Amino acid sequence: MTSKEILSFTLKAISDRHGENTAAFDMQGHSILADYYVVTSAGSNRQLHAIANAIIDEAHKADYYDYRVEGTSESNWLLLDLGDVVVNVFTEEARDFYNVEKLWANGKKLELEED
Repeated sequence: MTSKEILSFTLKAISDRHGENTAAFDMQGHSILADYYVVTSAGSNRQLHAIANAIIDEAHKADYYDYRVEGTSESNWLLLDLGDVVVNVFTEEARDFYNVEKLWANGKKLELEED
């Protein structure tokens, strides 16, 4: 499966679960760890976990099982490592605090369609 296909089902899952202020960065040529980095916000811990579960469900529908999830049920931040796509799902407060987007300033911010 290509990194663009993984990115596509990831963004669909985020949109379906109403992730907020979603941003995706093309880091090809800048990062050896992943091609794309995605960050989105959730209004609550419940929504945060719903977004992560939706991404996992979409991965399974695409017959993709090479992923890892970091974080706990009490976390305000979940990281989903899908190989060439890394997704950070934050509560709004945690996203403001960690400001991970600054790490990807060298990459190209992708234009995403808003629902």
